[in-house]
Amino acid sequence: MQLHITSYYAAVLALLFILLSIKTIKTRRQHKVAIGDGGEKSILRASRVHANFAEYVPLTILLIGMLEMQGFTTLIIHSLGILLVLARVAHAYGVSQTNENFKFRIFGTATTINIIAICALLLLTKSFFQPF
Repeated sequence: MQLHITSYYAAVLALLFILLSIKTIKTRRQHKVAIGDGGEKSILRASRVHANFAEYVPLTILLIGMLEMQGFTTLIIHSLGILLVLARVAHAYGVSQTNENFKFRIFGTATTINIIAICALLLLTKSFFQPF
């Protein structure tokens, strides 16, 4: 089975990852800091947004892809993909702000964790009820 829908969201998220990478690089260059954050809060924020994305998105995309491979409906796959993109954009925006509005971070984090949980539960349920 091909992963047409998951591939689309993986590509969109890969482009977002590149944008976050560029922002981190620019912020480091601006403050002339190659390693660590040099005590600069803007570098710490940019690198945490980037790292958080790298920590959560690969597993989530993998799980969504497994759902698609298991034959879950396109509505479910698109819903999870759209929610993941929205969650990661909200998280990145929220954490990037010096005067952070925690609503964006909370939405991004909670939505991402819920997507992971939903995927895991759907996969476990489907696997549990399939005959051996």
